[in-house]
Amino acid sequence: MQRNKTLLAIVIVFLVLLIDQVIKIWIKTTMVIGEEIAVFNWFKIHFVENEGMAFGLQLGGSYGKFILSTFRIVAVFFLFFILRSIIHKPDTTPGLVASLSLILSGAIGNIIDSVFYGVIFSDSYGHVAQLFPPNGGYATLLHGRVVDMLHFPVYQGWLPHWLPVWGGDYFIFFRPVFNIADTAITLGVFSILLFQRNFFTHLEDRGSAAILGNKTEETETGSDLLPQTETTLLQQENNNNLTGSTGVEFTDGTPTAILPPPTTGKNDENL
Repeated sequence: MQRNKTLLAIVIVFLVLLIDQVIKIWIKTTMVIGEEIAVFNWFKIHFVENEGMAFGLQLGGSYGKFILSTFRIVAVFFLFFILRSIIHKPDTTPGLVASLSLILSGAIGNIIDSVFYGVIFSDSYGHVAQLFPPNGGYATLLHGRVVDMLHFPVYQGWLPHWLPVWGGDYFIFFRPVFNIADTAITLGVFSILLFQRNFFTHLEDRGSAAILGNKTEETETGSDLLPQTETTLLQQENNNNLTGSTGVEFTDGTPTAILPPPTTGKNDENL
């Protein structure tokens, strides 16, 4: 079972990275920035590059780009160790392994852009980029731009003027341009959110079993101690009664006489 889950993770990561990088390299070597290919009215290949995170979100500046790339690398290592530990657990579902593999592969796909694309590609402004240009790339290591191309303008048009805040604006849904890596991350996250009850049922069952086990042990311990406590109290009560009536104290089953205090001759004469 563990071998099957490991194979599943490897296949998902490999396929996502292969599709993601093949499309990105094709875009970089055949299109210029801003060029668009209309596949359908609601689906277009639109070439853009962004400095930041998924769906065109940005963290500006050279230092911001460096911090973001470093954070991505750390996050990938963290996700890798989480996935590895989950695969080694026998009760982990294949669905959870697949979801985490999608997130990991998407993160790696965008890291490749951020780390290497600035070094291996020339820029794409006004001309098609060149792979491995003789004069070097458009940026240094860790400062590459992520290639995005998937655009789904399902609805676009002018909003009515009576609408608050956005009235009269030109509205596009869905506006962000993204890539295959972003899609993999989104699918993985939503799969975990939607199927978390199925993915983590074994953890709930294990916790319930532990609680029931503790309650059973407490009940058994209490039932064992109760007769002993009652017996001890009864023995002490009997000893007290016997001591008060006979002047003899019973300790460990052996009677011990309690003698009156000794008298002196002086006291006897007074009496």
